[in-house]
Amino acid sequence: MKLKPRLAIFSIAACAALAGAPGLLHAQKPGEPITLNFANAEIEAVARTMAAITGRSIVVDPRVKGTMNLNTDKPVTPSAAYNQFLATLRLSGYTVVEAGGLYKVVPEADAKLQGGAVQTGSVASGGSQIVTQIFRLNYETANNMVPILRPLISPNNTINVNPGNNSLVITDYADNLQRLGRIISALDVSNATDVEILPLKHALASDLAPLVMRLIEAGGATGAPAAGQADTSYKTTVVAEPRSNTLVVRAANPARLNLVRSLVERLDQPTSQSAAGNIYVVYLKNADAAKLAVTLRAALSANTGSTAGGVTGGASPITQVANANSAANAATAPIQASAQPSTGGQIQADPATNSLIITAPEPQYRQLRAVIDRLDQRRAQVYVESLIAEVNADKAAEFGIQWQGAVGKNGDKNIGVLGTNFSIGGQNIISLATQAASGTVLPSTGANFGIARNTNGVYVLGFLARFLEANGDGNILSTPNLLTLDNEEAKIVIGQNVPFVTGQYTNNNSSSGSVNPFQTVERKDVGITLRVKPQISENGTVRLQIFQEVSSVQASSINSATGLITNKRSIESNVLVDDGAIVVLGGLLQDEYSGNQEKVPGLGDVPLFGNLFKSEARSRKKTNLMVFLRPVVVRDSQQTESLSLDRYDLMRLKQEAAQPVPSKVVPVNEAPVLPPPPARKAPAAVDPLAGTPARPVAP
Repeated sequence: MKLKPRLAIFSIAACAALAGAPGLLHAQKPGEPITLNFANAEIEAVARTMAAITGRSIVVDPRVKGTMNLNTDKPVTPSAAYNQFLATLRLSGYTVVEAGGLYKVVPEADAKLQGGAVQTGSVASGGSQIVTQIFRLNYETANNMVPILRPLISPNNTINVNPGNNSLVITDYADNLQRLGRIISALDVSNATDVEILPLKHALASDLAPLVMRLIEAGGATGAPAAGQADTSYKTTVVAEPRSNTLVVRAANPARLNLVRSLVERLDQPTSQSAAGNIYVVYLKNADAAKLAVTLRAALSANTGSTAGGVTGGASPITQVANANSAANAATAPIQASAQPSTGGQIQADPATNSLIITAPEPQYRQLRAVIDRLDQRRAQVYVESLIAEVNADKAAEFGIQWQGAVGKNGDKNIGVLGTNFSIGGQNIISLATQAASGTVLPSTGANFGIARNTNGVYVLGFLARFLEANGDGNILSTPNLLTLDNEEAKIVIGQNVPFVTGQYTNNNSSSGSVNPFQTVERKDVGITLRVKPQISENGTVRLQIFQEVSSVQASSINSATGLITNKRSIESNVLVDDGAIVVLGGLLQDEYSGNQEKVPGLGDVPLFGNLFKSEARSRKKTNLMVFLRPVVVRDSQQTESLSLDRYDLMRLKQEAAQPVPSKVVPVNEAPVLPPPPARKAPAAVDPLAGTPARPVAP
């Protein structure tokens, strides 16, 4: 009863504060219980009163308008009064944000943009104040939690995901954050089971594991993680262990583990009633069935000490197919017919479907299948660039003076001939003077200066001077390129198929008088030939067996009676080159000089005057020929496609640059251009129930 007058005094003091007389509040002692009684009071006035009661610095945003009712039936502590003030503000759409010891009353929609407290780890004590809390998840994916927590957060507050460390950033009232923390703790638990070993009795682990994985993923796949976020959720994993023929399973939960067990139990069934004499069909992805069958039969023969499959003397069909393939490397060889299935033995090859047919008991088939899986791998390819660079320089200079004249008396009939007659560099003066008129002899190339005199009405050439200087330069670059599989020989021929006469025969039939000519002709490739067989080592180097030849027909021998003459430069070598490096295979550096001189003895040695009695020719020829090689290893389809598109774009740009100049007079203004490269297609979806790699067939 003694407390009631004091409470009444404070209530009156509170009302007086609303009326503008805050001095009466100083009578209240700090921490003493108080009774609140605000009816339709302005929010700003109530905030000033709470600042005086709690000792906090409270400011009100100008956008905060309106009145509020705040009443207590019994005395409460200042902290409880302040919490009730926050709860009343929250019902009115406002809240208080703390920043550096200053408490700001702002609209709830803007509270998340103001500087508030940021907490990590466990959630602090609750309340009606806006707080930002960071929750780090250990097992569950943060994106999977957002649809669950979003409806539990007020519309004006936010929830965000940090994919980097798989955490949630939530801005909301402190009491609601406590509830969200309990929900997150209950959901963020590990559901993955321990590793389970499932032994198989009949099926192969390498065949069954992909099928079970496709069935499990198709039946229980969840949404993919967001872009840029690591998927931390546990997935069901099935791994084959070929040595013990078991499946190693780690499931996301016990229900998924039971599903895997039931699938494996239903699929692990015997293929036939009798384990002996089972027939299996194995479809190959990369290897050649005919060649792989020979290898496997040889392996079985080495293990059993007998000829596997009864293949004894003579050339087997597989050997015949291999010989046909090697013969097809020749540029002129006809296309071979399709290979026929091999016969005999436990392992047969079907070239039409590139598959192996294996007749073996279950344990032996498992051994063979393990070997097949190792050998049936995608083989790397090698792109070989060959550069043949040849630079030629020819220089020639010729100078000569010839003269002829008659001496003596015409009356005495004694006439002599005096002069010079040289053959260097062209025709001599006598043949030119006697046969030029008939056209059988022509003046030599270069500058010719002659003097003719008239003798009895006939012009006779009496003096001839000849000058010649010739220069010839050549720059040839050939780049034959090849793409071939590892350990497979490839050949490219760029040139002509030239006929060479090897023999002739003429049959004279005396009875009828007819003549039957007969010639034998052999055709040979003349041009550029490149034959390469690469072998890729584990450290990235490439061993190359190379044969390169550059040949041409000598122009001066085309109409020769003895036949054609070919010029040939060839290199045959084995080299070791790093991937993408350039190596020089060989070359020819030749510098040739020749000089010829004809002169009159004695007179030709006289300085300056002696040039009238001599003819001279000089020539110099330089030949620089180098052959370079650059192998590039192409290991997957992306590199092959990138290389092909690069060369495709290069040729397309060359064609676009070679377009003719537009003309209205000659209305052919376009040259053919390669079409744009096709867009890369996305990989097709895989049917989980599509064919398996090996299918057992009952005998």
